[in-house]
Amino acid sequence: MTGARPFLFLSARPEVEAVGPEYESVRRAMGVDSDRLEHVRLDVETLRSSDLARYAGVVVGGSPYNVTTADEHKHPVQRRVEDDLARVAESALGGGRPLLFTCYGIGVLTRLLGGEVGTEHGEDAAAVEITLTEAGVEDPLTGVLPRRFDALVGHKEATERLPEGAVLLASSVACPVQVYRVGTSGVYATQFHPEVTATDFVARANVYRHHGYFPAAELRAVSERLAAASVTEPQQLLRRFAALADA
Repeated sequence: MTGARPFLFLSARPEVEAVGPEYESVRRAMGVDSDRLEHVRLDVETLRSSDLARYAGVVVGGSPYNVTTADEHKHPVQRRVEDDLARVAESALGGGRPLLFTCYGIGVLTRLLGGEVGTEHGEDAAAVEITLTEAGVEDPLTGVLPRRFDALVGHKEATERLPEGAVLLASSVACPVQVYRVGTSGVYATQFHPEVTATDFVARANVYRHHGYFPAAELRAVSERLAAASVTEPQQLLRRFAALADA
């Protein structure tokens, strides 16, 4: 679309070998060219709030950081990343551009808004069935998805109590909060990864095999299980996000 505003992808992965592939997965799923999806690595540089007005929408990627880590044990980079993401969320909730947090980002948003994040509902790296709520079926973003679909997950923490006023849009058996919406300006958060194919996730599992998402000795079995998964629906979420932001 000639003259259309760009989108912004914010990553927070210190592992450089995972950064480029994550960006490409998001770009591909959104259905936009690289000249429309700008990239800022929050683990490397801070983001000025004034920059956000340039973008049609913002997507936040995942990270091995954990929101539940005690503040005094968080690396200074993680604390800065979370401060930046809080400012992004506050800007969007104040009537700014559409915003989609994924995986790690859902914890940042939940805690910012007064919800509760804990480790009770973590999920091993796998494909799991996601079910939309009635609100999810009716929502302009998640309503593009089937009522039930498979998505790829891998997380140690999750939302245990929704922020006040948040609308639950999707759940899984092991993780009750998979997607929610807050406010009226298009701010969403997903626990599952909407950007990845099974092949993408196998490559990511290799990068994070020593990060506690599964026993490192089981990498081959995990990779085979992921490779056998048929996961195609979640990427529609990012394409729909881009379409809504452009509307």
